[in-house]
Amino acid sequence: MKPKKQHTKSRSRKRRSVIKLKSPRVSVCSKCKHPVKPHTACDFCGMYKDKEVLKIKLNKKEKKKRQEEEKESKKKK
Repeated sequence: MKPKKQHTKSRSRKRRSVIKLKSPRVSVCSKCKHPVKPHTACDFCGMYKDKEVLKIKLNKKEKKKRQEEEKESKKKK
């Protein structure tokens, strides 16, 4: 069946106005303060809900920095 009348431009544009891209929701990692999608582990430090879930390969500078941070956190406890 063919439509008897063509829809107007405004009618079809009103319908399409709802179909649009939304900006992604982003939260912040509690440890490294990098932007992260909600309910996912941080790609930078491997933490999720203050627990280490992923083991991330680090270069020498990052390893040294992480070891220093761990020593400081142990001293505070």
